[in-house]
Parts: sequence; C-alpha cells; structure tokens
Amino acid sequence: MNSPNPQRFTVGIDLGTTHCVMSYADLTNLENDEFLQHVMPIPQLSAPGMVDDYLQLPSFIYQAHEAELAEGVAALPWTNKPLHLVGEIARNLGSKTPIRLVSSAKSWLCHSDIDCKAPLLPTGAPEEVERISPFQATVAYLQHLKSAWQHQHPDTPLEQQDVVITVPASFDPAARELTVEAAKNVGLGHAILLEEPQAALYSWIEKNHNNWRKQVHVGDIILVIDIGGGTTDLSLIAVTQKDGNLEFNRVAIGDHILLGGDNMDLALAYTVKAKLETEDKLLQPWQFQALTHSCRDAKEKLLTNMTMDVAPIIIANRGSSLIGGTLRTELTRAEVNNTLVDGFLPQVSASAKPVFRARTGLRTPGLPYAQDAGITRHLAAFLAKQQNATGELEDIKLAKNATFIHPTAVLFNGGVLKADSLANRLMNVLNGWLQDEQAPPARLLSGNDLDLAVARGAAYYGFVRKGKGVRIKGGAAASYYVGIESAMPSVPGIPPEIQALCIAPFGMEEGTQQELSNEEFGLVIGEPVRFRFFASTTRREDRVGTRLNRWNRDELSELAEIEVTLDKEGRRAGEVVPVHLCAAVTEVGTLELQAVSQKDNAHWKIEFDVRSGE
Repeated sequence: MNSPNPQRFTVGIDLGTTHCVMSYADLTNLENDEFLQHVMPIPQLSAPGMVDDYLQLPSFIYQAHEAELAEGVAALPWTNKPLHLVGEIARNLGSKTPIRLVSSAKSWLCHSDIDCKAPLLPTGAPEEVERISPFQATVAYLQHLKSAWQHQHPDTPLEQQDVVITVPASFDPAARELTVEAAKNVGLGHAILLEEPQAALYSWIEKNHNNWRKQVHVGDIILVIDIGGGTTDLSLIAVTQKDGNLEFNRVAIGDHILLGGDNMDLALAYTVKAKLETEDKLLQPWQFQALTHSCRDAKEKLLTNMTMDVAPIIIANRGSSLIGGTLRTELTRAEVNNTLVDGFLPQVSASAKPVFRARTGLRTPGLPYAQDAGITRHLAAFLAKQQNATGELEDIKLAKNATFIHPTAVLFNGGVLKADSLANRLMNVLNGWLQDEQAPPARLLSGNDLDLAVARGAAYYGFVRKGKGVRIKGGAAASYYVGIESAMPSVPGIPPEIQALCIAPFGMEEGTQQELSNEEFGLVIGEPVRFRFFASTTRREDRVGTRLNRWNRDELSELAEIEVTLDKEGRRAGEVVPVHLCAAVTEVGTLELQAVSQKDNAHWKIEFDVRSGE
C-alpha cells in the first residue's frame, strides 16, 4: 500500500462531537477517474493494555488518576506514553467514573461566552481532576488521528496529503478559525474546511456513482438533516443546470442548534431515574452521570437491533446505604420510542416555532443547549425562515401561497437517524406539512452510512477539488457584517448609533476577497478597542458595502465581540488612522478582515479566533 510518492492521498476527517472518522482515497489513477475509497481503521486503547482497531474514534478523553493505571498499559503502537487517553478506553472508563470524562469539546468551540483555550473540561469535576481546554481536546483528537495515519502510512506523511476537515455548517467564523488553528497545531496547516451537510451529500454522490443523476432533477430542493451526538445541522441544497449539466447550490443553513443524541441520552436517564424512584431507589449525582452513559449504550442496542425489546442497565455503587451492591434495572424499547420519538420529534404543524422560556438569572456553567427539545419545531422554523432561499435561482419554481420552502428530497446524516422509528417520524411529519399545502411528498435519498458518510464525503471533496466529479457551490454560509459606530455628539443615556456594514455577502466564494476601497473609516490603534460582528442567513440581497441602519432580530444575529489592541507600528497609542476594509473568505474556509491604511498601505488583521484569553 505504501508508495515513495508523498502526495498520494486525499484524506477526509470527520471531527465529530461524539466520534471522529478518517477516510482516504488514492489519487494515483486520478486521470482515469478512478476513486477507490477506504475508511481507515483507527488503532486505540479499548481497555488498559489492549489496543484494537475501530472505524470510529470516540471523541472522549479520560483524565485518569495518577495511580489508576499501571505502568505501560496506556502504550499505543506509536508511543509508550500518550499525552491523553483518547477514544474507546476513555468512553469505557468514563462510563464508570464520569467526573473524569472530557466530552463534547466540539460544542464548546462555538460557545461565544467562554475562553476556549481555558481549562474547563470536564465541567463540574473536583479539583484533583486535571482539566483541559476544548481547544486542547480538539488538538488531542487530531494528534491521535495523525499518529494513527503515520503508523499505517509511514511513506506518505499526512501533512503532505490533501486533507479536508469537516465542521458544522452553522459554525461561526471564530469556531472555524479555532478548528484551523488546532489543525495547524499538529502540523496540518494546509487542511481545508468543509461543511458537514455538504460532505454528506458528496458521500451520497460518490456512493451512487453515475446513478445519482437519475435520482435528482433540475428544480429539486434537497433538505439535509444531520442529527449527531451534539447538534442538529440543517441545510438546503438546490439542483440547477448549466450548459445541460446538473449543478448543486447550497442556498441555506440553519442556526447552531445544540440538540442531538446527548440530549436523548439524558432524557432516557431521567426516564429510568423516575422508574427507580418509584422503587425507593435514590441515585447520587455521580451515579446519574453513569446512568446517562448506560442509557446511551442501551439506546444504541435497542435502536439498531430490532430483535431486542429490553436492554439491561447496570450502575456501579460505592456502598451507599440506600442501594446495596450494584444497581440493576432495564430500558425497554417502548420507553425509548415514547421518550425519543414523541419527545424529540413531536407531531406539530408547519407553523410551529421553538418554545423559548425566560432564563433563570443564575445558572451553572455549561453549554447553551437548545431550550426546546422538539427537533420538528426547529425544522419547521428553519423551512419557514428560508421560504425565499431559492428566489434568485431561475431553475427553482416557488410554490404559490406556500408558507415555507418545499423540499423535494431529503438526505439524512448522523448516527441518531439510523433508528427507523426516528427517521420515519421525521419523514412523516415533513410530508404531512407538504400535503397540507398540496405539494408532492419529499423522497428520501438513501444509501449513505450515517456514521461514516461525512468523512467519506470529505475525502471525495478532495477528488472534486482536482476537477473531477460535481461540485457543490457553497461559499460563505452567511452574510457577515461589522458594526460601525457613528461619530455623533455625546447625549446622556443614549449610546452612539451602530450601523451594520456588509463585509462578506452570502455565498462569497472561497479564495476571493472584496475591498471597500471607496469607504474610509477611522481605525483606533495602540489601545484596547472592541469590534462587533453580525451574521445573517436570510439577507441574500446585501452586497459588500451595504449599510443597515436598523434590522429585525430574526434578520441579524450578533456574534461574539472581539476585543483587541492593534499594533501601533510606529504610531502613537490612541491614534485614529484613516483606513479602508478588505474582507476575504480564505481557501481553507475561514473569514478574514483587514484594515488597510489609506496613507502607507499598512495592514491590520482583525482576528476571528476570539475565544482565547491569550
């Protein structure tokens, strides 16, 4: 398999919330349009002293006690002493001692209110447990994947291959920048980013070879629903034509919704906890965490093995007088279906919207999970919000009197939707909405491996970037704006007015930049200043330079504020330098903003990797 040619493979990395996957394809026969793809088995510890190969690397890190593991039992094929316990062993040990388990690091990267480079994980752990940052955890997963690759492909270093790393479509510029920085940290500075729903569609195209052209048609609107361990990611991809050839256009993405398999595991844990309490069996907080992990394993067994009706639940005990010995109970298929299908995919109307409640003033630190667990309500709101997403495309005919955009095809992704009961409920609800508006039912595009599709699609994207296959037109996932403060006189109690200046319109292509050379602004240098940024997934008509004096809450959402001190470069602190702005969507898929001096062409880069205290 090895070759003296170091630039041989296209490699796709699915850096998932609960699992990481690595897929690759040999580019040797590129000219013959041959694309033979493999999902790489990833060596990892499954137990102390035991290394096994799995197609998935669980996205968990276990912070073991210094006396917990004997010398040498954590050795991997490429190192005798890994820096972190990553993967299957972390998940297994963490299910017994969850206070030492780091999980959901990816979700923290998009948390605008925290420092992603601060040691936060595991949350709620006692002081004796060493904590790491979400950024460090991301680096650890990438380092393990890179080391596994080097072990199996010693003659083709990963840093010399075409590497594509996937991120949620709803990742904001800061989270994308942090992902790129983590890749640079392990020597993969050349890696590019790809949205996960697009990767899923690329995988479907690759799996169906030339047959995919018989399954999608000009005028189709494909709804990609990706329900993973931590997030629900929604995208719309329209099918058009150019010169007789089919084209794909990503026309809309959803909000960043922290709602997925983790929430479902927690809901099942509460179901089992209530059942135990009717038997006068009380759980300690640490036991509830263990119960959540046990419910996840039981859920996966019941949803993937239709011959099982009951899965055992076993929870360790530390000698509590309330519960003697090991606590045993069970989770039934009926409990899973009732809790998950009706709780997370309720039958609602197409006009439904997520329910929001007033937040409590004080709350424990944690992720900003979606307040409403009803995924179908989030889906209804997304389709209504994007009703006019295809308005600029000539090949897409909008239905008259429609109250939401009408998908004609659906592509599922994410391990949650492997369960037929959940997939069927989603399709039934969506097609019920379409039927109510006299629209034909959406058809399901099947054939993807829902656990592996994103990594496979990312590898195929490397093939597409070589000029082969069909490319999905994407570009910037939203329109981005910077806040411009007006130079108005001071008025007591009235803050200066803010305008939103469009610096990157929706769909701005990777590798392009736009300059506002005719717009002059004053840039404060040498002292701390703040930049406010906004994003919109619905304003498609705005172009670079468009100014908004006012906007609705649903139109623009404010991103994390950036506080920075720009280099004086020989000037005095506090000086206001006349500049114009230049925005770029980089080749790797991140957003850059530069201020350029009108006098001497000096440049100041306004960084988007803002979740750091450094």
